[in-house]
Amino acid sequence: MTPLKFFSFVSHLVAFICLSTSLAADKPNVLLIATDDMNCDLSAYGHPLVHSPQIDRLARRGILFEHAYSQNPVCNPSRTSFLTGLYPEQTGILTNAGHFRELIPQVLTLPQHFRNNGYYVARVGKLYHYGVPGQIGTNGRDDPASWEEVRNPIGIDKVFEQDLNIIVEGASSGGTLSWLEITSQEYEHTDGIGAAMAIELLEKNHPDKTGRPFFIAMGFYRPHTPYVAPHTYFDMYPRSLIDPYIMPEDDRDDIPKAALQDRPGQLDLGIEIRKEIIQAYYASITLVDTQVGKLLDTLDRLDLADNTIIVFVSDHGYHLGAHGLWQKSDLFEGSARVPLIISAPSSEFEKGKVAKSPTELVDLYPTLSELCGLEIPDHVMGKSLLPALADPDSNLRKSAYSVTEARTVRRADGSKFLGRTIRTDRHRYTEWDEGDFGVELYDYENDPEELTNLARDPESANLVKSLRRELRNRMAEAAANW
Repeated sequence: MTPLKFFSFVSHLVAFICLSTSLAADKPNVLLIATDDMNCDLSAYGHPLVHSPQIDRLARRGILFEHAYSQNPVCNPSRTSFLTGLYPEQTGILTNAGHFRELIPQVLTLPQHFRNNGYYVARVGKLYHYGVPGQIGTNGRDDPASWEEVRNPIGIDKVFEQDLNIIVEGASSGGTLSWLEITSQEYEHTDGIGAAMAIELLEKNHPDKTGRPFFIAMGFYRPHTPYVAPHTYFDMYPRSLIDPYIMPEDDRDDIPKAALQDRPGQLDLGIEIRKEIIQAYYASITLVDTQVGKLLDTLDRLDLADNTIIVFVSDHGYHLGAHGLWQKSDLFEGSARVPLIISAPSSEFEKGKVAKSPTELVDLYPTLSELCGLEIPDHVMGKSLLPALADPDSNLRKSAYSVTEARTVRRADGSKFLGRTIRTDRHRYTEWDEGDFGVELYDYENDPEELTNLARDPESANLVKSLRRELRNRMAEAAANW
């Protein structure tokens, strides 16, 4: 190559890089905030006791999704699902065991997609699966291909693990009810340190400095067990104000055994210990809420709020006594439903409104791609939520689909099976092993506590038939070979 041709080649290359960088810099930034095991007990969702003013503040900036659902109410399969854009049956990850790269090594993840399109992409804390609290401070079961940079916070909550209250002596504190009040400051805790790390990344990677938009994912660990928070957060929830839910004596009479994902020691808890547990869980929620406020303050301070999409989401919901259940992994409303708020800075989108259409976490991948002008990869399932951002009354889908593996019941040969459920705007229809281990139907308009299983009610026969057909359609979609 002659010097003139080489100079021309270099000039064109530089121009191409500068143009690409300029185009990338014009794209919106993304701040993805993921919490762990957080249910909808938030003031933004109408809870009368929980203090979550910063999440409320975010809701005023965007759209709150009233009926958003996890595709599997267990950490690893849920996170794998929404970060790959695939349903759990497609990823092959249906429990906390395994890693999706072992089964679908070539899949393009959501953060990887943004990284391939010129974004600075970083993670702080838990996005893919971690064993909590054991793997706090490590990479957990991370996906290195997804991130350009990672941070793994570890705080004072790890130091005091030997002092935890736990309902089953010797059990894993991450797998059962465990909690601790610590005389401490919120910035000493893992989530406080994580927020500080995320703020540092925001400051260092401002598009005005780097010429690149960012996709920063902040993964908080609380309120996952153990519920550990500073004493000041416990003080916000005097036990005298906490009225634990007590299920009716006959609540379980019409529920299939497979649906009751019981854990040791949780059915016979006394009133006072229930209050302690709920107090600790709510204290942990407010600890996270404070950190969310710090992130919002940073976006405002750095003049990034007007060009940054913010997503706030939990991997699944959480029970605090409904049906005698206290955690997750089942297919009732409390476990499958999640908080989801999206703030997209555009005059085309509504602010401070509530979208009521059934929504799935698998919808996040196409939504963020479309908001940022990126092509949606062919493998991605779900539906873009842009219509709901523009008009919260939009009807996005007929049903939200969730699946989980039965934990307490096996087939006669010892093999495992799945429960599958759909949530429409009014009903939930659930089958365990395609109905061989039970069927459930709940009408939330008349029975918000899921106290009456209508699956065998003769008057509901036509409804059952219709919902079974919808479930079969969703099963086929969720199992399609992508």
